[in-house]
This record gives sequence, structure tokens and C-alpha cells, in this order.
Amino acid sequence: MGHTPYGYRIENGKAAVDEIAAKQVRKLYAGYLEGLSLKEAVKKAGIDCYHATAGRMLQDKHYLGDEFYPPIIDEETFGKAKVEKQRRAEKLGRVWGPKDVQEADYPVKFKARLLEQKYDNPYKQAEYAYSLIESEV
Repeated sequence: MGHTPYGYRIENGKAAVDEIAAKQVRKLYAGYLEGLSLKEAVKKAGIDCYHATAGRMLQDKHYLGDEFYPPIIDEETFGKAKVEKQRRAEKLGRVWGPKDVQEADYPVKFKARLLEQKYDNPYKQAEYAYSLIESEV
């Protein structure tokens, strides 16, 4: 397992709620939903972290609880924070849709000898495959 989310601690191999930090996490959500900026909400909650870290905390599903982590935030609060974050991003013009990608058509054909699996290393196998190209058709 990787990083333990803020608000939890590991006891005897299991995640447990760190009540002091969990209270700060709840304050972060409450402050954000009251209209505070991420920076202000984190400051009011007493959490020392970067803006991006606070943004990720608002999206961390571990706070809802799962098979390893006990819940800290209820689903309603989590959902409201998600909607509010999206609303603010749209208001600030920070939501981008997928760009139209032009498909390139490369009408090139090659004549190559029969390919066989020679190497376990994919890079060596690719190098081998390219070596089988005899000529362009």
C-alpha cells in the first residue's frame, strides 16, 4: 500500500481514523462548501498543505470509507464538494473538453519476412521485427 491519506493512521496493520486530523478534514470540506477558496479552507481547517494537495483531498474517495479505510466524510458532503469543485472550475474556464484529433493516413506498406517470437524483452523483439523489413512496396 502507498501513502496513507491525511486523517488516518495505521494501527496493527489496519487503518484507523486519527480524530484530530479527521476533524480538520471535515473542516476543510465544510469551509470549501461555505464558499471559501481552497487556500482559505485549508488555513481555517489548520492543515498545512499545498493548494493541489487540498484539491486532491476533496476528491479522495477513501474518506467515504472502503474495505480498508473507515469513513470520515458522508456521501452527501463528498458529492456536494465534487459538484462545487466542478462548478468553480467551469466558472474560471478551467474545464477543457477533448480536442479534435485529426487522423493521419500513412499509405505505406512494407514487405517483411515472417515474424516469430524470439525475445522476451519487448524492446529487443521490436528491434528484431523492424530488422525483418525488406523494402517498401
